[in-house]
Amino acid sequence: MKLRQYLFLVKGRSILSLTLGIISAIGNISPVFAAPPRNPDNAETCDILVAGGGLAGAATAYEGLLAGRTVCLTEITDWVGGQISSQGTSALDERDTQRSLLFYPRGYLELRERIKEHYGRLNPGGCWVSYSCFMPYDGHKILFNILQDAARKGKGTLKWFPNTVIKELAITPAVAGNTVGGQQIKSAIAIQHKPAPNTPPINTETLSQTIEDAYRYENSPRFNKTIIQFIPKASGTPSNPRSGGNSTSSSPSGSRGGADWYVVDATETGELIGLADVPYRLGIDPRSPLEPSSASPTGDAYCTQGFTYTFAMEATKEPQQHQVPSFYQQYAPYYSYELQRLASFPLVFSYRQIRSMRPDQKRPSDPKQYPIYPGDISMQNWTWGNDYRPGNSQDNLIYTREQLQESGQLQPGGWMGGLRTETLRRGEENAKGFFYWLVTGTTDSQLGDGVKKPNPNNRFLSGLDSPMGTVHGLSKYPYMREGRRIIGRPSFNQAQGFTVWEVDMSRTDFTADFYRQNLSEEEYRKLWLAVGGLNAPALAVGSQSVEDTKSRSRATIYPDSVGIGHYAIDFHPCMTNSPPEAPGNTEREGTRKGQGQAYPFQIPLRAMIPQKIDNMLVAGKSIAVSHTAAAAYRVHSFEWSAGVAAGVTAAFSLEKGILPYELVDELPSREPNLEVLQLRLQQNANPIAFPGTSIFNSSWQNWK
Repeated sequence: MKLRQYLFLVKGRSILSLTLGIISAIGNISPVFAAPPRNPDNAETCDILVAGGGLAGAATAYEGLLAGRTVCLTEITDWVGGQISSQGTSALDERDTQRSLLFYPRGYLELRERIKEHYGRLNPGGCWVSYSCFMPYDGHKILFNILQDAARKGKGTLKWFPNTVIKELAITPAVAGNTVGGQQIKSAIAIQHKPAPNTPPINTETLSQTIEDAYRYENSPRFNKTIIQFIPKASGTPSNPRSGGNSTSSSPSGSRGGADWYVVDATETGELIGLADVPYRLGIDPRSPLEPSSASPTGDAYCTQGFTYTFAMEATKEPQQHQVPSFYQQYAPYYSYELQRLASFPLVFSYRQIRSMRPDQKRPSDPKQYPIYPGDISMQNWTWGNDYRPGNSQDNLIYTREQLQESGQLQPGGWMGGLRTETLRRGEENAKGFFYWLVTGTTDSQLGDGVKKPNPNNRFLSGLDSPMGTVHGLSKYPYMREGRRIIGRPSFNQAQGFTVWEVDMSRTDFTADFYRQNLSEEEYRKLWLAVGGLNAPALAVGSQSVEDTKSRSRATIYPDSVGIGHYAIDFHPCMTNSPPEAPGNTEREGTRKGQGQAYPFQIPLRAMIPQKIDNMLVAGKSIAVSHTAAAAYRVHSFEWSAGVAAGVTAAFSLEKGILPYELVDELPSREPNLEVLQLRLQQNANPIAFPGTSIFNSSWQNWK
């Protein structure tokens, strides 16, 4: 960056900040890092910095603490747990076979057991979508206690930073000739906010009202800000707030190999991925032999899965008075029970019921006949209800790289979270409107008139002591189904960058006419080379035709697997037109083509290692998976398993003085350190493969 350009960016800041900024601009730290308006208020040291306190971030912290490490955990809300707390989706998504075997990581099993201990039962809500539905505020309390116990047991240190966002990263310059790695994050600047004097408490306003303020350095009438600098514990106290430490060695981590610390992106949308500008994908991938069910031949970054502001509602003995929201008519044309077989208020209410007044009462087999008692509480998460599903450049929620660049968020100091605030606001309104539709509505956008009946004996739950813990009653953060997804480093079988694709885990019948008609002959052959399993070699050498090739009956087996997951490929597709709630709008054509069952799958370490930055790991939904694979790689137990892998890999890499990519860079040759890591995971009851996993095993038909 030119000095004149840098001076322009920091115009108006203090002389000290300006001086430090000039040092940063001309020194050995990437100009991604700008000078805050004042020196950091606090410097915090970590072995592992985890951005995002959802299930993936919590699992990363859990394993890091059990390994005796100092873990700094930041979270934009004041609750840990993501899906089970701040996002309100406190209904554990699990598949029957995996659940029957209780084949989960140790921390996830502990979470399930703690829920059972707390309530005296695993499913206090009596919901039918899951074996466990519970209060979001309890999800936070239970999980935070688990983390504190892990710190005591492992002699680690937990540094918890609620209401905190990462604003900037100091990244070492790229190494000449190294196009996929060689850089490291040396420090990070975060902003923590708390209510200004004589102002309402946190969680009074919605996220759309506060998010832009949360990312600004300056105090506001709403918030007082604390600027925190995170640095590696191994580096000691920083001599320069921009430098990331005192190390003077030419090696990135002093006298030993590896790194001084690891930074894990466990945010819900891949924030650090966007901020660090590592290669990533967003939305629909182009149709290819590896992603053959894609709805677009060229891809569409604006069409991501819908997000949901959840809320809780309580059944009452008497009908309630419900005031029509001023914006209701805008969103009313969208709401629907969706399918005739789902057109039942008791079914929708009990679907994700999180409190039952009669939990021991035997229920009918048909959810449409479930009785509802005053005091029962339901959490709502419904596709044609409080899902908000933008899919165009004018209303997409997660900004693409081009949009980030155009809006200045990739400039030093410009990061604002990478989300469109107006779309958050509309999602909030859509959710509140859905409640009003549930209790008073008589229209149905998909099923027509005469289907929807009013249900006035319900009230919207709000207040700091409500299940969502907010004055406004909506979840503190929307439930996110998809974010930015990294492109892994070039690998022995994927020279363009490692990714887990649709063909790696889907049970789709690829003999269907669609694939013949939408792929070229050569692409269709490549598809069958990918799914042919033990039959593929004969096809490759021409001794067998595509028509005679049978598909394997399992997911891809990865030599670098560090975790597991299993769930159906489940889409909540974007809508065709903008805005999503427009009358007569439809789901984007073809977006459900890849939907269906999936085989039990693995989490390869290569999917968690971004390009460019060597001491960064990615957990949760932002690992290197395609749009179709992401629709299965997003549920509760998977997030936990990915977080486990990140936490154990970070601790292991610190212990051994190696970098994560060095564990996999010689594949498919043997990687002795990788084998030690995998053994450690398994010995600590963190499975990396499902029972019976083998290229010769074809008995996966019951895993549905």
